[in-house]
Amino acid sequence: MSQASSDSLHFVEYGEGVPLLAIHGWTPDHRLMTGCLEPLFSARPGWRRLYPDLPGMGSSPAPESINSSDDILAALENFIDEQIGDRPFALAGESYGGYLARAIAGARRDQVIGLALICPIGTELDPAKRHVPAHEVIAPDPELMAGLSADQADRFGPMAVVQSAETLRRFQTEVEPGLDAANLAAMERIRERWELRESPEAGAAYPGPSVIITGRQDSSTGYADTYSLLDHYPRATFAVLDRAGHNAQIEQPDLFNALIGEWLNRVEEALALG
Repeated sequence: MSQASSDSLHFVEYGEGVPLLAIHGWTPDHRLMTGCLEPLFSARPGWRRLYPDLPGMGSSPAPESINSSDDILAALENFIDEQIGDRPFALAGESYGGYLARAIAGARRDQVIGLALICPIGTELDPAKRHVPAHEVIAPDPELMAGLSADQADRFGPMAVVQSAETLRRFQTEVEPGLDAANLAAMERIRERWELRESPEAGAAYPGPSVIITGRQDSSTGYADTYSLLDHYPRATFAVLDRAGHNAQIEQPDLFNALIGEWLNRVEEALALG
C-alpha cells in the first residue's frame, strides 16, 4: 500500500496494472471502499486500485473554492488526469460516490471500461423525494445493541439491517472512521449545491460491463429509483439483496463478493477482446 496526495486529494493505492478508481459515499472516506474491495484482489493480480478521499472527507481538505458537487467532480477529474491519464480504467462508486461515478462514466464513455455501483443514489438526489422502504431490522441482536453506548447505537442502529458482531466490527472499521474525520462545515456548504449541473445520464447510454448492487431494506437510497436507470446501462447486472440495507457490502458479503467478482470477470474479458 502507498499513501499520497494528488493535488488536493489524499488517496491510498494497492497493486499494479489496470487502474480501478473507487469512490466512497457522502461523509465516510476511502476505508469504506478498501474494506469491501481489497479482499477480492488477494487472488486477482493485474489491477492497480486507487482510493481517494473526497474533498472535506477523510484526509482531503475542502478549501472555500470547493462549494458544490460540480467542484468535487472537477477534483476527481483532475485526479484521474494526474494518476491515470488517458489509460482505460474501471470505476466503482458507493452511494453519493455512485452518483459521481455515473457522471464520470458519462463524460469518459470510451475510457471507463467497467462501472460498479454499490447502493448508489438513483434518480432522486434529494433524500425527501426518494422512494425507499422504512427502516427494518431483519436480523436483530438485542444483546449486542444493549452493550453499545448511546452514541454507538445512534450511529450503527439507524442503518443496521443485520445486527451482529461482524457487521458492527466492519461498521466501526470501515465506516465510522470517516464519520469522525469529516469536515462537517465544508460538507454543509457543499450540500447547498449538491445537484450536478448536468445529469449523469444526460448523454448517450454507457455501454460497458456494469453491476448495480442495491439493498432490499436500504432506507437511505433504496432500489426503486436505481432500477429506473437501467435503460442507460444496457450491460448492467441489477441485484436487489434481501437482508441488506445501505451497507449491503457488509451485510451480504458473500453475494457482494460474487457479484463484484463476476463484474471484474466481464471487465477483464472486455479488455482481452480489446
